[in-house]
Amino acid sequence: MVTKLPQTDRFLYDKVYCGRGDMENRIVDQQLDLFAKRTSAFPWWPNQFQQLLSGLAYTLFEGLRRKALDKTSLVKACPNTIRLKLLKIGTVVIRNTRRIRILMSSACPHQDLFRTVAFR
Repeated sequence: MVTKLPQTDRFLYDKVYCGRGDMENRIVDQQLDLFAKRTSAFPWWPNQFQQLLSGLAYTLFEGLRRKALDKTSLVKACPNTIRLKLLKIGTVVIRNTRRIRILMSSACPHQDLFRTVAFR
């Protein structure tokens, strides 16, 4: 890399160049996993609303990753992996006047991770 910037080459590679690649990976995550690429409607407003929902979903997944998945195996996982391992789980939800109970199968492989994320 040839530049006239005053920082060291290591700093430029680690912070600028790798940061740009990480940003592009987040864009690809949003396009593939959160359906930001799908604009199949002819009018403008439905496509705009689809993009708005995709952006909201990305913000929710980033918040989940930053707050609840910190120091877990899914801290750097893509949104699709988080969705498949934590959100697409077959459970039985029992709701009564005082509490909501979530009954999971004893064979669920990510039961401890789900419990940790739910408590956070």
